[in-house]
Amino acid sequence: MINSPVKIAIFVFASAVLLSSCSQEQQNKVGRLGVTWLEGDYKVTFSEGNHQKSWTVLDGKVTSEPAKGYYYFWATENGRKFYVQTPIIRTYIEELL
Repeated sequence: MINSPVKIAIFVFASAVLLSSCSQEQQNKVGRLGVTWLEGDYKVTFSEGNHQKSWTVLDGKVTSEPAKGYYYFWATENGRKFYVQTPIIRTYIEELL
């Protein structure tokens, strides 16, 4: 029987092969869709010129709406949760481990 780490490695390898044949824009779209469904802890950063703002998403998800060009999420700051909408084009999402 194949153990879990081997299954994960096979999945990652197969995904890498499939994504390598896609254009950069197609890869970006796939990445955005993946973020939409993943729940976890994230640092979301919006950056434009000298302005930079970061939020922490704890035990939540970041939802994208590519047609409108925005990410939506519930952020936690100073122990309080609030709803945030930020443009996809200048937003970076990092998973917190």
